[in-house]
Amino acid sequence: MTAPSADAVKNIDKLKATFTNVKAEIAKKIIGQEDVIEQILIAILTDSNALLESYPGLGKTTMIKSAAEVMNLKFSRIQGTPDLMPSDVTGTYVIEEKDGKKIFKFQRGPIFANVILFDEVNRATPKTQAAMLEAMQEKQVTVGNQTFELDKPFFVLATQNPIDQEGTYPLPEAQTDRFLLKIMVDYPSADQEVQIVDQYTKVLDEKGLKQLLSGESILLLQKLTRQVPIANDIKRRAVDIVHKTRNTPDLIEYGASPRASLGLVLAAKARALMDGRKFVSAKDIEEVAFPVLRHRIILSFKAERAGKSPDDVVREILK
Repeated sequence: MTAPSADAVKNIDKLKATFTNVKAEIAKKIIGQEDVIEQILIAILTDSNALLESYPGLGKTTMIKSAAEVMNLKFSRIQGTPDLMPSDVTGTYVIEEKDGKKIFKFQRGPIFANVILFDEVNRATPKTQAAMLEAMQEKQVTVGNQTFELDKPFFVLATQNPIDQEGTYPLPEAQTDRFLLKIMVDYPSADQEVQIVDQYTKVLDEKGLKQLLSGESILLLQKLTRQVPIANDIKRRAVDIVHKTRNTPDLIEYGASPRASLGLVLAAKARALMDGRKFVSAKDIEEVAFPVLRHRIILSFKAERAGKSPDDVVREILK
């Protein structure tokens, strides 16, 4: 199968087969987690970033590395630790000797890749987190008085562990708002776990995954995502959902910003594109509402006392 060309993407309906094949190829390494993989692809198509929350050992690294391999993108992994410095992420100047003279040369850090897995971002200090956020938002890094453009496409998947919070620096709400999606990864079912055990306790298959896309086709698909039509009533529905988060004091203390409205519409367009449709449906808006909103709302004391989760509150708002 070839990557979509400028002519091929004129027929959006043909793209469904492309993404079906992409998901099937990633599934050779990852058993289950179809929703998680779809949400990662949505974040990439919208030229955004995602925050992923999961327990240890659920295949986050394998998942994002496989996605990068299928899309023929350069992958880099950064491990968040309290002693991680901003220069460990962005790069630094080193002294080199050339023609008998000592010169400063910039040595690029792991941020200079297409797909970045920032593992346990909440273990890095706020200063290092801030350096990462500049790269996410501006698609560039500044070292000293010089600015360096990052490669495109550029995607960050930051992860955090919901347990073992000792020695962590939780991301402030203003910073989590910069992630388009917050993706939750749950444990596999018993049947899926049997498949995982079978797959990874036999002789490992060293064959790589097929490269079904390229950096150029991803950039093309990102442009196409924004061109997917959306009816005014569907757009209004998205904005009304976000407004409702600001006007439900019994459930939500602080609601979502206009960035959530943008995120809802963009993510819904990406979902429609992946499904090969030339329009955004109300179902698209409702499906992406959970990952778009769950990290952008702060529950009221009453809702927390009742044992409600952010997803429970989003579900009530959608009703």
